[in-house]
Amino acid sequence: MKIVVTGAAGFIGSNIVKGLNARGINDIIAVDDLTHGDKFRNLADLQIADYVDADDFYDLFAEGAFGQVQAVFHEGACSDTMELDGKYMMDNNYTLSCELFQSCQEQGTRLLYASSAATYGGSDTFRESPEFEKPLNVYGYSKLLFDQRMRRELGAKFENAATQVAGFRYFNVYGPREQHKGRMASVAFHQFNQFQAEGKVKLFGEYGGYGAGGQMRDFVFIDDVVAVNLWFLDHPQASGIFNLGTGRAQPFNDVAIAVVNTLRKSQNDAPLSLDEAARGGLIDYIDFPPALVGKYQSYTQADLGALRAAGCDHAFADVKTGVTAYMHWLGGARS
Repeated sequence: MKIVVTGAAGFIGSNIVKGLNARGINDIIAVDDLTHGDKFRNLADLQIADYVDADDFYDLFAEGAFGQVQAVFHEGACSDTMELDGKYMMDNNYTLSCELFQSCQEQGTRLLYASSAATYGGSDTFRESPEFEKPLNVYGYSKLLFDQRMRRELGAKFENAATQVAGFRYFNVYGPREQHKGRMASVAFHQFNQFQAEGKVKLFGEYGGYGAGGQMRDFVFIDDVVAVNLWFLDHPQASGIFNLGTGRAQPFNDVAIAVVNTLRKSQNDAPLSLDEAARGGLIDYIDFPPALVGKYQSYTQADLGALRAAGCDHAFADVKTGVTAYMHWLGGARS
């Protein structure tokens, strides 16, 4: 089975390569842009058959240069939600994706692509339906426009897809191999580094009607994201747009206390309650940044109805389970 993974040196892409390797699949063409060379670390311990620069890949693939490819996991994108260059965003996230879709259709290649929960933006309902799609930034719009293009091409639920096309609306993904993402890395990653450096973690204070650290997101562990992607690889009849979150919103405070207590345990310190951690200065609530006002989702929770209806019954880790595993991976805690 020959597989292409775009964004292969990125967070989700490299974990998909790892998941494929665990199945014994090594005939993988990794596509990325290694201008920021440190991303090589995400591929260094993985098995791939070839690496192709993103500037070259799309034209070569359209020409059939790689022979018969069974599936493309399209994770390559500009995922900086604070990027303001709309031309750059649309070229990367929309135009290239449209070209890739056409090539996949012509070659009978299955396309499993990254959409985003940012497509919902200002909505308070997170269901894969146009009336709930209200992006707050050009990143969310670029992802939504491609979803809309797929609906026009394939039908509202991709029911006219001759070859599998599945888009995944990733919610707040966290876990190993995100260290290159800078400000876009997960809260758990930043808090691990904050605790190691300062002995405390930071969270936003009150905002949007939520108390300090009380804003709620659907935090999903990377291993679960990979498992669902691979479930769709195993079920080529399943097409459509699907939320990929846990279906369970949890406050940022849950992430913070999981980080604090896992790292305290590594130092043989007793676990604390949230109140104890806050009173002891281990959680530092900071003013909400003006740059994010009006562009920030204070609440997200994936509606998993479509995913379950497709037959995927994967059980997702909660924040405590996933964050604890992640802290152990980062090397700051003992199992």
